[in-house]
Amino acid sequence: MSDLPVLSVLIAIPLLGAVVTAFLPAATARLAGLGFAGAALLWAAIAALSAYDLDGGMQLTETHAWIEALGVHYALGVDGLGLLMVLLTTLLVPIVLAASWHEADDEGNSGSRTFVAWVLALEAMSLAVFTATDVFLFYVVFEATLIPAYFLIGGFGRSGRGRAATKFLIYQLGGGLIMLASVIGLYVVSSNSGKPSFLLTDLAALDIDPITQRWLFVGFFVAFAIKAPMFPVHTWLADTTEKATTGTSVLLVCVLDKIGTFGMLRFCLGLLPDASQWATPLVVVLALISIVYGALVAIGQDDLLRLIGLTSLSHFGFIVLGIFVFSSQGISGSILYMVNHGIGTAALFLVAGYLVRRRGTASIKAMGGGVEKVAPVLAGTLLIAGLAACGLPGLSPFVSEMLVIIAAFNHAWWAGAIAVTAIVLAAIYVLWAYQRTMTGPSELQVGVMRDLDAREVGTLAPLLLALVLFGFFPMPLLDVINPHVTDIMSNVGVTDAPPTVTSVDSQGGHP
Repeated sequence: MSDLPVLSVLIAIPLLGAVVTAFLPAATARLAGLGFAGAALLWAAIAALSAYDLDGGMQLTETHAWIEALGVHYALGVDGLGLLMVLLTTLLVPIVLAASWHEADDEGNSGSRTFVAWVLALEAMSLAVFTATDVFLFYVVFEATLIPAYFLIGGFGRSGRGRAATKFLIYQLGGGLIMLASVIGLYVVSSNSGKPSFLLTDLAALDIDPITQRWLFVGFFVAFAIKAPMFPVHTWLADTTEKATTGTSVLLVCVLDKIGTFGMLRFCLGLLPDASQWATPLVVVLALISIVYGALVAIGQDDLLRLIGLTSLSHFGFIVLGIFVFSSQGISGSILYMVNHGIGTAALFLVAGYLVRRRGTASIKAMGGGVEKVAPVLAGTLLIAGLAACGLPGLSPFVSEMLVIIAAFNHAWWAGAIAVTAIVLAAIYVLWAYQRTMTGPSELQVGVMRDLDAREVGTLAPLLLALVLFGFFPMPLLDVINPHVTDIMSNVGVTDAPPTVTSVDSQGGHP
């Protein structure tokens, strides 16, 4: 595959699928969309297994001049971080399409095919973001993701979705405009040093003075904090997950929001290491507030989908905390957390969506209880996905959460002490929600509310399998992550030993 433009082909598959499915009847569009998404997953898996070298570094690269006068290139490549985000994206999209088979039925034939087309368009733009190695190209596709995301939020879901879509767009566009100032700043810096360029390799070689770094850092960080999201620029998150379809919420929270933490690693630490260390005290405090505040607010929610959305505010706080404690253990834990959060939260959203569709409401109070008596498979999958959100030992989020918490304690005892409280708070919001919806007496009768069918079980099975597999054996992921972490630590001028995690460690020992 060395002579093929592997990443361009990968982006083109869902992009072509978006165009094709937009003109097909609903039933055909669903099948065709699933086929295109499956083809992208297969292509990504083949590239990862046959063409990616675990020694790390930027691979599968391609560079072509685009706007020569400005030093802009169509440049793609993946390292360990990018590869895992690509694999996560291509895994979740076919699952979302299969799980959302009837989510757009209320919009008629055109609604179903439009939903599929926008999902594939969002996949293509997200893959372009995770593979772009030119800052200008990254900015263009970073903003382009907002188009399909806006129409997915505003076009499908519950009453009030239009307002939620508008709020989402205002926040994201505002962050993008702030980032644009830093992109222009990088162009000025590179022009002053010689030939202008937006290539990451050229920008990383520049000697940017500390004050300029700080201004550039602020522009990038604010945009990525909104995207992630982080306190206090997170308020679009809960409204979006409450009003959008569950399939859309999976794509937003488990794929699109990862662009925020991806950007912090790629641009803040990669291009502006001195400014990143300068901002560490403030960022750590904001991350800790996100962790605790997100968990506390989630406890008080009655809307199940809004509750799940707010848990991600807490989880992204963990990811950002791990990034900015500047240790191999913390950064490895953060990247691992990005993958595990995507898998676990996708499962939680999907099974919650199945429950909401059956009960006709997302209100925990209105649902009553007793579901586990008539739909034990649904109840069991909700419990497993919920326990993953709690960081239960034996499930994959536990490993990444422990790596981040230990790194936080090594950074400052008070940071670790605050972060660890989220474990207790997570148990409260997950188990209390489960108890109120699944257990206790109920007027439901067997047969009145059906359990999960074969299609629904099939969409959840790979996610639950991954939660268990990587919970006991995370090394395949860490083998991809660790070389990239070594490069990051070298770039920021900090050296320490990379984390060592075994299957025994993940069952309850210390990583």
